[in-house]
Amino acid sequence: MPALPLDELQLTERDPKTGKLRTLPALHPEIKADRSFVLYKPPPAIRDPALVEEFLERAKFIADDLNWLLALPHDKFWCQVIFDETLQKCLDSYLRSAPRKFDALWDCHPEVNELQKCLHRSVFLTFLRMSTHKESKDHFITPSVFGKIIYNNFLFDIPKILDLCVLFGKGNGLLLQKMIGNIFTQQPSYFSDLDETLPTVLQVFNNILHKCGLQSEGASAEPQKLEEKVSVTPGTMPLQELKDIVLYLCDTCTTLWAFLDVFPLACQTFQKHEFCYRLASFYELAIPELESAIKKRHYEDNSVFADLWRRISHSRKKMIEVFHTLINQVCLQPILESSCENIQPFIEEFLQIFTSVLQERRFLRDYDELFPVEDDVSLLQQASSALDETRTAYILQAVESAWEGVDRKKGQAGKDPAASNGASVIVESTPEDGEDPGAACALEDECAGAAAAPVARVSGVELDSLISQVKDLLPDLGEGFILACLEEYGYDTEQVINNILEDKLVPYLDKLDRRMQRQLKPDPTPLVSSRYNVFQNDEFDVFSRDAVDVSRIQKGKRREKDTTRSLVNDKRLVAEQRERYSQYSVVVEELPLEPGAAQDYEDYEDEYDDTYDGNQVGANDADSDDELISRRPFTIPQVLRPKGQEEGQETEEEDEEEEEEAEKERTKDHFVQDPAVLRERAEARRQAFLARKGHKHDSSAVVGNAKGHGQNRETVQERRKKEANKSTRANHNRRAMADRKRSKGMIPS
Repeated sequence: MPALPLDELQLTERDPKTGKLRTLPALHPEIKADRSFVLYKPPPAIRDPALVEEFLERAKFIADDLNWLLALPHDKFWCQVIFDETLQKCLDSYLRSAPRKFDALWDCHPEVNELQKCLHRSVFLTFLRMSTHKESKDHFITPSVFGKIIYNNFLFDIPKILDLCVLFGKGNGLLLQKMIGNIFTQQPSYFSDLDETLPTVLQVFNNILHKCGLQSEGASAEPQKLEEKVSVTPGTMPLQELKDIVLYLCDTCTTLWAFLDVFPLACQTFQKHEFCYRLASFYELAIPELESAIKKRHYEDNSVFADLWRRISHSRKKMIEVFHTLINQVCLQPILESSCENIQPFIEEFLQIFTSVLQERRFLRDYDELFPVEDDVSLLQQASSALDETRTAYILQAVESAWEGVDRKKGQAGKDPAASNGASVIVESTPEDGEDPGAACALEDECAGAAAAPVARVSGVELDSLISQVKDLLPDLGEGFILACLEEYGYDTEQVINNILEDKLVPYLDKLDRRMQRQLKPDPTPLVSSRYNVFQNDEFDVFSRDAVDVSRIQKGKRREKDTTRSLVNDKRLVAEQRERYSQYSVVVEELPLEPGAAQDYEDYEDEYDDTYDGNQVGANDADSDDELISRRPFTIPQVLRPKGQEEGQETEEEDEEEEEEAEKERTKDHFVQDPAVLRERAEARRQAFLARKGHKHDSSAVVGNAKGHGQNRETVQERRKKEANKSTRANHNRRAMADRKRSKGMIPS
């Protein structure tokens, strides 16, 4: 059974008052738990123990309540979110009061920082779950009903969405894009709310101009009264009021940029109110006045000046990026995605926007420094061949005229604000402002969310590579100066090269010697004293002794003294053995006999009795040494023989070897036998096998009688059977296969 959506689900429970069963919808006020959420207050600006303890206690309560809320099941979570007003007030207080990235930094207690991060994450997860209408296939809300719930119960509105973008946009951009996109998709009424909110945003710019004693064109339809005199200007207003205006402007610009960065689809709604023209007009009026007031004012503390200049520079960059985002989403992006037939309205919109801001010379210079107008016009020329060259040339000429009298300095142009890393780029003030910014510094990455991470420090081979990249283009610079520039600009070689060439380095880098060399940090443990290996302090260790026996050092392959060839050629042992065996030459082949003894063997006696000559008398007796020597005398080994004796005995040994080979030849069993013999043996084995199986093959029936004597019936049948089956073997079916090839056209007839 498919699961029902939460808005259609009915729960059966017992009434606590009457005890009877009743059926209630899953989203009902009585299901809400009684829990009171406290309001959020920002961390204390000073390290007062009482204030720190108060913040920790309050933040701990909120964090525990939000963790309890996130752990609730799907139905109870939504009942608590919809019907608990204290929860909504708690979340609203956090969005309004949570510290932004560009707020003044203070020395907080470590426990305060840790708890603030935990609370920051819990708030984000709560809004993330509130913007999800389907948690799983069993827990979901109908999309149309979900849009009504979040809209009618004010769970989300335009101010909340703007605060969510500025608080969580940088570190959690992808999740926030899905959140805001789902909210506007399920409830299109938020587009109309945004349309009604934009006049209020434009009124913020008018209020700033009014506070500064300035007035934009068309800001008010009422004429100014004669008795009203402008008495307050940015240069004469109190310092605290100037700081409030700069902070207000910085907060507004950063929030607008963060929202358009997360949700670019809102750009069409912004442009309906001619936001590009109003923004450029405000920039042209307010920014030069505020910069001049900040630079000309005398400060007791230089950190105040640095903070104000950092905020105003950050505001300038964000306004330029907002303008570029609108141009990109309203005009350029549709041109890249549309066909040639549909791009003409977008080209016309682009030309109209730039035509309307051509009189804002200061704005044009700063915009062209970051995002060259010439690149956008070149894109239009590539996209359309019917582009009005007169209007584009007029726009480019106006941009060029805005740079007249000013050193043209191209900054680092970002391709898309959505891809910007948030690094602040200080746009140089023009001679119209009168003075150099001096202690101006770049603002750090803004809007860091819960997942933001600091930039890693570069070292080793990677750092050497970055230094060589800069040195290849600017060989006159020292490595020490290049290293200091890389550390200042976050190891961005392009920005370092650009700022050096355009002379835009921060003051302390400008004061450094440009030929300064890199100072290598000495190793606290020298290599010689810290080496430990198996060869330490041996006879060849030059680090521990001054004199080394060079004769003990072998260069190249070592030549062995006693090799196999040298041992074979050494005949000293043979000479010694020959001298030893020469002593045995006293042994002769025949025994010497006494003169009278030889007659007993040579004389024949006729009266000799040969009756027992056939008997082997004494055949099994052990022979004496003398008898063995007389039969086979001692022989000197061939190695020890003189050359004359060796030749005489070689013939005898050859004869003996021939006799032995002949003997072996007679008894040798040939490995390769006669094939005829092998066939006879195989046929015999086959016949024996058939005999065991009881098969008797008689080929006489096929042979039959002699020709002319007639054949019996059995012979005729055997011959017919052989003729019919002979095609299954050998090569007797050649005619049939030839006919088959000819029928298929493979052989020409």
